[in-house]
Amino acid sequence: MAVIRKATPVRIRDAEATQKRILAAAKKEFAKNGLGGARVDIIAEQAKSNKRMIYHYFESKEALFQRVLEDAYVDIRTAETKLELDHLDPKTALETLVRFTWNYYLAHPEFLTLVNSENLHKAKHLKKSQVIQAVSRPFVNMAEKLLARGVADRIFREGIDATQLNITIAAIGYYYLTNRFTGSIIFERDLMAPDALQQRLDFNIETVTRLVCIQNDGRD
Repeated sequence: MAVIRKATPVRIRDAEATQKRILAAAKKEFAKNGLGGARVDIIAEQAKSNKRMIYHYFESKEALFQRVLEDAYVDIRTAETKLELDHLDPKTALETLVRFTWNYYLAHPEFLTLVNSENLHKAKHLKKSQVIQAVSRPFVNMAEKLLARGVADRIFREGIDATQLNITIAAIGYYYLTNRFTGSIIFERDLMAPDALQQRLDFNIETVTRLVCIQNDGRD
């Protein structure tokens, strides 16, 4: 009679640790060189693994890239939920979201480059991903709830589309940072200097709040 051996907890932990190393190495390689330029042998070397194990766990380079991309979106969406915007007044919550998005982009430049790479491939990996849909819907709902609270409190204007607001908040930080090198030449200033970054954050917050908030023209 054959003996069926079950996977031991140690084996499971080793497999999980190996996958984490592969994903960490893959994120760096894809962020640096994009999907097209990334090399699986470099990922294997950096992960202290081998190509056979990468293909065993993730099947292909394309599938590995999709997983890295999914994890990147899950990370930012998870961080957003920790803001607990529902506990803040609408205007403070809006400013908090703008500030968070800017600071997250600064702290995680690999997120921007991964998104750039996926756009070059016309989002073909995101189209296949159920994970992205699951984590994105609550994000849009969060903005909808925030806008509704602001309208109810007569702080925000009516009729603002939550999706357009999300795109604007992302865009005013994303464009600045992804074009920081060319922008520094064109505008003849170091866009990444600490004072320049603070000025940009202040401008982003003012821009979004002016867009969303009811403006007091001084008349009662």
